[in-house]
Amino acid sequence: MTPSSVSPPASALPDPLLAPLLQGQRRAIAKAITLLESTRPDHRIRADALLNQVLPHTGRSLRLGISGVPGVGKSTFIEALGLELVARGHKLAVLAIDPSSSLSGGSILGDKTRMEQLAAHPSAFIRPSPASGTLGGVAAKTRETLLLVEAAGFDVVIVETVGVGQSETAVASMTDLFVLLQLPHAGDDLQAMKRGVMELADMVLINKADIDPDAAAQAQAQIMAALGLTHAPDATLVLCLSALQKQGVHAFWEQVQEFEKRRRLDGRFDQRRQQQAQAWMWDLVRDQLLADFRHHPAVREHLAQTEAAVLQGQVTPSAAARALLYLFEKPTD
Repeated sequence: MTPSSVSPPASALPDPLLAPLLQGQRRAIAKAITLLESTRPDHRIRADALLNQVLPHTGRSLRLGISGVPGVGKSTFIEALGLELVARGHKLAVLAIDPSSSLSGGSILGDKTRMEQLAAHPSAFIRPSPASGTLGGVAAKTRETLLLVEAAGFDVVIVETVGVGQSETAVASMTDLFVLLQLPHAGDDLQAMKRGVMELADMVLINKADIDPDAAAQAQAQIMAALGLTHAPDATLVLCLSALQKQGVHAFWEQVQEFEKRRRLDGRFDQRRQQQAQAWMWDLVRDQLLADFRHHPAVREHLAQTEAAVLQGQVTPSAAARALLYLFEKPTD
């Protein structure tokens, strides 16, 4: 298979949304994201074609992942950072993944209401997106939405996650720099987290340091010790700041720029992007194969009975899996 065999045909007409999207028109961006989030098969075909058309215009932004436990001040930090960035002349897009309502499936936190100043700025675009039950709270279309806002000219893209969990692994796999926010009084949480999400972080920020500077300094030392950090130039940075008081936000962005500069010079920036693109492809392949497997008529017919047999200890999980895979792979008459 050659690259051209998986590319759209050269004669394909540009999508009507393409030109206004590339011009950064808000209405076109919103309509394109809605198209991506649609489950209709015809919309999916159109969305794939649009993504292929915008692809040459993507990849020029800096992608930041922001995470932390509820109450750590993620939205306050993002607004403070965002206002700093737009004041510097950047165009910022924030893709905020909200928990979903169990009744309507819609976002329930409302990030635009928590970032009022930033949401009103003409150089900022905030898109709250319901997690809709996807793995760890990461919306299934976040990667694709990221490409759209890049094509629309936003040179910094922030992905904010629901909280600490599996979603952090997904966000770390689609961003250039993953930032974890932590509270000053971390306590025993550090011990539980040090082998988990914290090790994904390129930077750890102790927010609300103005409330108790001594506790913040102690937390900083604890995190550095827990991760075995050194003062090497490329070691994970642990910084103290106060997003509410806008203290340390400027210094954080300076460190981000240094991080990006180092990674671009040694080639790891592009390497990480390439690895992420490949991993994204395999994620989609696995998701589609699993969906096809679950919808296969023979598998659906025997699935409940097979699961019950495993639960009751009548058959081993490995034997049950092989039996279902046999049904899936068996040629139909």
